[in-house]
Amino acid sequence: MPSWKELRRFCEHDGWELYKQTDHYFYRKLDANGNIRLTKVSKNPGQINGNLWHTILHRQLQVTKEYFNAKL
Repeated sequence: MPSWKELRRFCEHDGWELYKQTDHYFYRKLDANGNIRLTKVSKNPGQINGNLWHTILHRQLQVTKEYFNAKL
């Protein structure tokens, strides 16, 4: 499983906009269909657990594991 730091790096490398920073980083990206995708990245230095990672990858980022890994 990736770390929160790796998720943040992905967002930065994949053109996501950091639009808010509190105790978390909040990113958004406009996709080709005009939809806005949103994700929240913890400032925790640890790993993302399996179920949460699956949700983030498929529902929020809407990318494959291969695409995610290629952007790191």
